[in-house]
Amino acid sequence: MNKLVFVQDKQVVTDSLTVAEVFGKEHKHVKRDIRQLNCSEEFYGSNFGLINYQDVRGRTQEKYIISEQGFTLLVMGYSGMNAMQFKEQYINEFNHMHQQLRGTKILSDREQRMESMRLTLETAEKQERMDTRLSDLEAKVEEQITLYHGEQRRLQRAVGSKVYSLTSDKEYRKSLFSELHREIKDRFGVSSYKDIKRKDMQTAINYIENWIPKKVS
Repeated sequence: MNKLVFVQDKQVVTDSLTVAEVFGKEHKHVKRDIRQLNCSEEFYGSNFGLINYQDVRGRTQEKYIISEQGFTLLVMGYSGMNAMQFKEQYINEFNHMHQQLRGTKILSDREQRMESMRLTLETAEKQERMDTRLSDLEAKVEEQITLYHGEQRRLQRAVGSKVYSLTSDKEYRKSLFSELHREIKDRFGVSSYKDIKRKDMQTAINYIENWIPKKVS
């Protein structure tokens, strides 16, 4: 059995199928009872709504959506061994559902706008935190990246150009190469010029170009 009552368009309602099942009647007879109610057109139109549904065999059928007031009028004349028990059960279900609805906060237009603004701000804050973490990550990666092959060759050419500009003595050049490489490693805290960070590339070039050996031949 389906729930006796449910919420549709913010109203607590039942339907003719459920009424038929609960009171042990054929659905066509319940629909007939609704059509034959001796009530005003205004009451009928406000409390009974005819809609289509798909039955278990996939066929399109009709049923009525019934308000609490419409239900009360419809079953007023229903009798039988368990009719009163079913009426009480329905009344309890309607009351219970009304209590649930009253306990559900329905946001006003202003509250909805405020909630939307709050969610927008939260999204912006999350994006800002993500951007900050991404920037931090990029900075950490930048700190770790060393010279690629082309940059290593550029640095080596700068070393060679500097040494060759200082002396024409082949033996002395060897000592200058050793001295300059040693000072580069000390200056940038690396075990090889290949380990210099890419972010320090231009600083290393400037250092080489301005390097002065301890003793010039």
